Amino acid sequence: MKTYNNIYPEIYSLGNLLLAWRKTRKGKTKKSEVKKFEKETLRNLLTLHNELKNQTYSPRYLTTFILHEPKTRKIAKSDFKDRVVHHALVRVIEPIFERTFIYDSCANRKEKGNLFAIKRLDEFMKKVSHGGTILKNDFEDNNFIRGYCLKADVKHYFQEVNHNILLSIIKRKIIDEDTIWLIEVILNNGIVLGGGGEAGKGMPLGNLTSQIFANIYLHELDYFVKHELKVKYYVRYVDDFVLLHQSRRQLEQWRKAINIFLKKKLKLELHPQKTQIIPLFRGVDFLGFRNFYHHQILRKRNLKNMQQKIKLFEEKEIGFRSIMESYQGWQAYAKWANTFEIRKEVKSKIINTILSKV
Repeated sequence: MKTYNNIYPEIYSLGNLLLAWRKTRKGKTKKSEVKKFEKETLRNLLTLHNELKNQTYSPRYLTTFILHEPKTRKIAKSDFKDRVVHHALVRVIEPIFERTFIYDSCANRKEKGNLFAIKRLDEFMKKVSHGGTILKNDFEDNNFIRGYCLKADVKHYFQEVNHNILLSIIKRKIIDEDTIWLIEVILNNGIVLGGGGEAGKGMPLGNLTSQIFANIYLHELDYFVKHELKVKYYVRYVDDFVLLHQSRRQLEQWRKAINIFLKKKLKLELHPQKTQIIPLFRGVDFLGFRNFYHHQILRKRNLKNMQQKIKLFEEKEIGFRSIMESYQGWQAYAKWANTFEIRKEVKSKIINTILSKV
């Protein structure tokens, strides 16, 4: 296994910090914290450079807030200066781990994402069901096809990530003690200072570093599933994942093996209520869609969130730019399902609201 040493100077180099700053400010140039930092951009970057180089860098307290969509979550937001550091770190370490990840690890990776994961699930459903072979039944239902899906969810994933285990995984590839020091500083700030959780455990939702660490941590599960269990049809998006097979019994065995592995190796466990084996003909709820062999249905919660955004726009709680960004992202996602009439209705409602304000 190739290891990496002496990469810390690359992280704190002015060139890397400059690129990290540009990445961090993208799309946020009108925010007050960005404007404040950019009153003296060069001076602030030089200060960061020296603090990182001399290892006197200390992140500021996290700001926490509650996000209610698509589900209620506690989000921790780092100071702009610290987000520059996160980008600087990720720019250097992400390529090291990216080449080790499996093809069907889909979250927070270039040219991947939730729609990529949905398409892979669609491909696997067709393969497991032998191209849509219909089971003998008393119903004229083309969705009544062969195969099962283990739909799984890791219980309280971000709160339960063990720092010592995560660091031991990272150290297999990165043997640079200075880089490990910076990673520990970021991890400790995320929980002890910002999250109010248990020391040595957990990562804050919202940090860029949490995204790469989440993939590094569960890559252990990916390797176990693909190389130990030899599962052919497996897709993971952060802590949500699916396994497909023709046999329910085989999926039951894999579920038990995965739960044992998670508890023993990663100090995690499957969510007992959110982990279940589903016949493919019933449709698989995954990443905002109910996925059938022939089509996808947009989940009601997804539509409800967009309708709530429109209501906020009508009540002048959010502006034109915000509603258009929300709509563009939503319609790009929703069009994967059979939603032509729904998308048409949502677009019409936004246009009517805009015209009423003229």
